[in-house]
Amino acid sequence: MKKYVIGLDYGTDSVRAVLIDTENGAELATSVSYYQRWKEGKFCKPEENQFRQHPLDHIEGLEKTISTVVKESGVAPENIASICIDTTGSSPLPVNKDGIALSLLPEFSENPNAMMVLWKDHTSIDEAEEINQLARNWGGEDYTKFEGGIYSSEWFWAKILHINREDDAVKNAAYSWMEHCDYLTFLLSDNQDLATFKRSRCAAGHKAMWHESWDGLPSKEFLGQLDSSLAELRDRLYDKTYTSDEVAGNLNEEWATKLGLTTNTVIAVGTFDAHSGAVGAKVEENTLIRIMGTSTCDIMVAPNEIIGDKTVKGICGQVDGSVIPGLMGLEAGQSAFGDVLAWYKDILTWPTHHILMNSNVIDENQKQLLKEDIENNLIRNLTLEAEKIPLSEVVPVALDWINGRRTPDANQELKMAISNLSLGTKAPHIFKALVNAICFGAKKIVDRFEEEGVKIEKVIGIGGVARKSPFIMQTLANVLNMPIVVAASDQAPALGAAVYATVAAGIYPTVQEASQKMGSDFEAEYFPQAEKVEKYAEFMKQYQILADFTENNIKSKKKLTAESL
Repeated sequence: MKKYVIGLDYGTDSVRAVLIDTENGAELATSVSYYQRWKEGKFCKPEENQFRQHPLDHIEGLEKTISTVVKESGVAPENIASICIDTTGSSPLPVNKDGIALSLLPEFSENPNAMMVLWKDHTSIDEAEEINQLARNWGGEDYTKFEGGIYSSEWFWAKILHINREDDAVKNAAYSWMEHCDYLTFLLSDNQDLATFKRSRCAAGHKAMWHESWDGLPSKEFLGQLDSSLAELRDRLYDKTYTSDEVAGNLNEEWATKLGLTTNTVIAVGTFDAHSGAVGAKVEENTLIRIMGTSTCDIMVAPNEIIGDKTVKGICGQVDGSVIPGLMGLEAGQSAFGDVLAWYKDILTWPTHHILMNSNVIDENQKQLLKEDIENNLIRNLTLEAEKIPLSEVVPVALDWINGRRTPDANQELKMAISNLSLGTKAPHIFKALVNAICFGAKKIVDRFEEEGVKIEKVIGIGGVARKSPFIMQTLANVLNMPIVVAASDQAPALGAAVYATVAAGIYPTVQEASQKMGSDFEAEYFPQAEKVEKYAEFMKQYQILADFTENNIKSKKKLTAESL
């Protein structure tokens, strides 16, 4: 009997399901659902770096997308062998003793602190710094050493600590906390016991300071020095973790009915989108996979004997099996990539949204058409003009830290800066400077890996930016001075989740074999342009000068503030 699997990929703005033929990786049906509450800006305060999402957006999207691909594909439900879910991370949410998200309860339905704390939420900068200071000075194990040596405000414990201090009601009601990928897997699974439910190795190792060498999560003694509530919470979390080729359970009856499937469908252990995206792009040793969307995640794998006891400094973790079981998974990334350009787009479209839309000169239909025309064509036109600017022409220098810095050396207090502006600077000049900035940020990541002895021989780009912007990809090839191939699939993370699903269902014996059989082909390749590489190296030096100045200035201000207090 021919078998099929479903990969479910949760991004920042939407969830997408793909139904995959396990023989060749062909996508038989795809469905996307956008988060309505998130789209309306609910529960978020960007000016305070607060980004929360209601789990109803995710639950409604799950039902809609999977039901759609099952129906549209025409595949018999009994032939759908397995489902695997990947999500953003670290994106934890509080749950009660039954594993129900607090925000699904009436008393918490409008409380942002009871929502999922999205990966890009940086309200816990102070708490992350507390964790770092304690890890370095408490006299015991440095629990950050396998996470690059710096704990980030984007991650699990910092976010929980912040919520616990800010909201007693949520702290007291939260029996446990679950990463997004674990929560949704739990929702579908027939194992509804939080104590025995299989938590994701990927999520725990990269974001929650989980490691086998200290028997799981950080000790209660360490966590208790941060806050007694964290020490108490540890008893209600987990010690063991599992890779995504393993079975979390079978589809429960409630969700089998909702989705039009059977309870024979296997549910694989959940994972993060970047790591499954790497699998969908046929990740191999010495290959850097760049998942390029609103932010980036940079994923590599390496044999354990190559990494050994070495800790790679300043990255987002090294976790055995987080990408491919039996290999060390290495993660880095940029807190903003596409978000840098989206911010600039929002700046430029302000007159349309706030002046023209309120104008009495044109009718409502014309307003909407104008708005859509600008929205759809602004970046394309900026790109066309930026491409015409010769490298000899003066262009501003910009940093990519508009949402802080993830890698190398996480620091979410850093801010973006632009220098070298003049009366001759036009919108395309700034756009080109921003493109340069996100590529220079990528170069810093590549340099850090290589400085730490992790060799990179090949770069693969996946995601919307990689497929839609030849200008950015060519600039990146010139900045990195190495070729870049682009995966053909629009849904590489979902495809990677489907790969995990096949192994969990016993269709393939290993993730490597399934990935090579089902993974994405490649549709484009960008080569460094020799005449431009040297010029971009000069621009990179200007970027570094501005970066050093900005970071030192922020450190000085922080020191002065601390001294004044």
